[in-house]
Amino acid sequence: MPRRIEIFQTIIAAWKAKDIPAVLSHMHADIVWHYAAGAEPPIRGRAQAERFLARFGARIAQVRWRVFDYAESETRLFVEGVDEYATNEGRVIMAAYAGVLDFEGDLVIGWRDYVDVGVVSAQMAGQPISEQVRLLTDRAEVMT
Repeated sequence: MPRRIEIFQTIIAAWKAKDIPAVLSHMHADIVWHYAAGAEPPIRGRAQAERFLARFGARIAQVRWRVFDYAESETRLFVEGVDEYATNEGRVIMAAYAGVLDFEGDLVIGWRDYVDVGVVSAQMAGQPISEQVRLLTDRAEVMT
């Protein structure tokens, strides 16, 4: 059985390549994905995940998603990182986050991303990346 971080790195690589079918291939059909836990209602099921990824991906020119640290068990992966991307308009968005992924076999069945949507909204509106976000995101990526 692959380590959970290896599966997650495969998901990240697929997203960077904008390969939505490859991302979805790692999700359980009944996934519950809180892409902005506490701020937005969850995505339920692979079909909703596909629609979300298509809408979100259409606004992104380049993905620089990075993971700084992680811990895993047999069925769960905890990650800390930055969801960094450039919009089609050239705006750089840096969202520090923590995520929890639950696995059933090798498929993600639960996914909770904890991110400050206010920070993302401010950056989308043209505000500069704050010093506190830069302090959180100016770190080396995990090498496994």
